[in-house]
Amino acid sequence: MNKYLQKSTYIDFDNPEIIRKAAQLAKGAPSEQDLIRRCFEFVRDEIKHSWDYKLNPVTCRASDVLLYGTGYCYAKSHLLAALLRKNGIPTGLCYQRLSVNDKEPPYCLHGLNAVFIKEYGWYRIDARGNKPGIDAKFTPPVEALAFSILDREERDLPEIWANPHPEVIRVLEQYDDVRLIFENLPDMLLLS
Repeated sequence: MNKYLQKSTYIDFDNPEIIRKAAQLAKGAPSEQDLIRRCFEFVRDEIKHSWDYKLNPVTCRASDVLLYGTGYCYAKSHLLAALLRKNGIPTGLCYQRLSVNDKEPPYCLHGLNAVFIKEYGWYRIDARGNKPGIDAKFTPPVEALAFSILDREERDLPEIWANPHPEVIRVLEQYDDVRLIFENLPDMLLLS
């Protein structure tokens, strides 16, 4: 469990602004689940999804997501992990493989989180950001994610990563404009 509590290059919860925001969200929280909900709703609702709003800069580190108030799903999951880990809650990164165009190629990874809740174990949450057709919520033990698996090439990938997937980092660091990210969304080949 320790690896899901550690800081890293991209989950940099030792940054002063992350420390401040994590403490602010934790203040007066009556339970661990309430704290998780507060952190989740902050990232989901207050941090804009870069592609939905066509916002630059491209962010990757949790501290940059907080500073600029924007990030693709991957970057938003880094911020949520940082806020929760700073508050002592084991948090990992998860991915789905989804159709970019709904039910046909091309495909891309979608980033979300898994949080360890004592009463339920690992529970996935998706702070991507809601909009018409997307209504992700924190409703344990039932998951309410942004996207459902609809196509035979789509997948809920089972791994819970302590650090971001290398392909996600490659894309976020290679391109400096949200449009270029959208044209080069990270993906991974599936084994049959």
